[in-house]
Amino acid sequence: MTHWFHRNPLKATAPVAFNYYGVAAGPAASKICSDLRSSRARLLELFTDLSCNPEMMKNASDSYFSLLQGFINSLDESTQESKLRYIQNFKWTDTLQGQVPKNITEDEAKEVHRSLKTAAGIFKHLKESHIPKLITPAEKGRDLEARLLEAYVVQCQAEAQEVTIARAIELKHAPGLIAALAYETANFCQKADHTLSSLEPAYSAKWRKYLHLKMCFYTAYAYCYHGQTLLASDKCGEAIRSLQEAEKFYAKAEALCKEYGETKGPGPTVKPSGHLFFRKLGNLVKNTLEKCQRENGFIYFQKIPTEAPQLELKANYGLVEPLPFEFPPTSVHWTPDTLAAFDLTKRPKDDSPKPKPEEVVKPVKEPDIKPQKDTGCYIS
Repeated sequence: MTHWFHRNPLKATAPVAFNYYGVAAGPAASKICSDLRSSRARLLELFTDLSCNPEMMKNASDSYFSLLQGFINSLDESTQESKLRYIQNFKWTDTLQGQVPKNITEDEAKEVHRSLKTAAGIFKHLKESHIPKLITPAEKGRDLEARLLEAYVVQCQAEAQEVTIARAIELKHAPGLIAALAYETANFCQKADHTLSSLEPAYSAKWRKYLHLKMCFYTAYAYCYHGQTLLASDKCGEAIRSLQEAEKFYAKAEALCKEYGETKGPGPTVKPSGHLFFRKLGNLVKNTLEKCQRENGFIYFQKIPTEAPQLELKANYGLVEPLPFEFPPTSVHWTPDTLAAFDLTKRPKDDSPKPKPEEVVKPVKEPDIKPQKDTGCYIS
């Protein structure tokens, strides 16, 4: 199953030592700081570790965030914040302002599907439960801004449904179901694109171009399989018109592929129109349209409507919703005595009259993965 996912660069972060000299006044506090330092380093290493799997990532993130909870929430599970809530600032690069095709097994496809739903749930949870608590509102166009988070949620849903569509095609499910799934996926892409429409084009143009071309691509898919459904119902004239519309949207997607490759912006550049998954749809539309035209000329003799059929399709299966997400419970190492060992009155005061220079965060060096042979839409 070869898919061409647009990926913004991995977020990089400035080092955090968790050294609170004078504040961490006892062994328990020092151990918390040491464990935080090592668990954060381990989590960041996994971002670029090609051997990392979802279980390893979850274990590492749970280990880190369970320790970090003591800096965020009160230990008595009240709504109060921890006294350490503002002791540490974190700095990350911004993905907009600051893909690798391969053959995968059925189990790997399921992992991709679940990971995308999990990612959608994490973005949704952050947007609804944590971003509103920031003491400084996110700047426009930054990663923590509501529009970007919503775009990430919807894009994750759309890309998870792409896995569903590929599976449905592979198993030769009913054309009506495939058409409905493709239509819903096109709507997701359009929604994400609309969410980004008010952002500065210099930062969002490439991302939006990707979403627009995928909207056209899956609309072509929807019309193509809807045409097959119409033909099976002896509505050959309407089927031809549906396939003509599929041909039109496929041509739009093909033109947008070229524009996407020429558009400057964050994220690696791929060539969607060169992927077999993309080319196969073009051949499918062409062959299905020719079949409908032949059968209409020999059997049906139906008039071809001037207006394209309205796609009012609703999938009963395969629709993706974000998986609910919660941070792990606070680590058992956090006790009232541990918290008491942090003495905030001993924090060093910054009496320097000169502002500190802006810290530069180095970008993440992402692994250079060589794509395997592109053999199409196989998942099993």
